[in-house]
Amino acid sequence: MPYDSSLDEQVFAKSWEADSTKITVSVYSYNKGPKKIQITRENKAANENYRFTKLGRMSKEEIGAVLPLIKEAIGAM
Repeated sequence: MPYDSSLDEQVFAKSWEADSTKITVSVYSYNKGPKKIQITRENKAANENYRFTKLGRMSKEEIGAVLPLIKEAIGAM
């Protein structure tokens, strides 16, 4: 069964922003299934628009900022 974006329900989403990056913690439920956390990173491009990039490694500052968002997301699950 292929992915159908109309079946993907966003339950929660909050972001943390720094100078050139934004990390978003979201909770999604696909087709009324179990709720799952998604963490994404976007970096600012030269034109000042955010562009999706692999989350990869996180700095201590990023982890400290994202942990409260993760705890809040868990409450939405």
